[in-house]
Amino acid sequence: QVQLVESGGGLVQPGGSLRLSCAASGSIFNIYAMGWYRQAPGKQRELVATISSGGSTNYADSAKGRFTISRDSAKNTVYLQMDSLKPEDTAVYYCNADGVSALTMIPGDYWGQGTQVTVSS
Repeated sequence: QVQLVESGGGLVQPGGSLRLSCAASGSIFNIYAMGWYRQAPGKQRELVATISSGGSTNYADSAKGRFTISRDSAKNTVYLQMDSLKPEDTAVYYCNADGVSALTMIPGDYWGQGTQVTVSS
């Protein structure tokens, strides 16, 4: 199947920056759109940003102007550069990918295990 592994989370002060990475591995036939979602304690998971296979991007209003999503399709990797971080950005950030497993040849929606981002002084 397809596995997603995130890295880059941690503790940062307000106004600081973090860069998240997510690499897809396993039996991959193709990866289409990739994205980042987040879930804060007591809240539902919400969209942060997505990027299509062609490079088109979409951002939540809360991320516009501060976060930048990018991808390296050759490496099946997506990145999220987060600048001007605020305490309300504190959440577990999850990587998501729409792809096709080479084992089943069936499209699937895949998720990483999540990485904690904490913005606090």
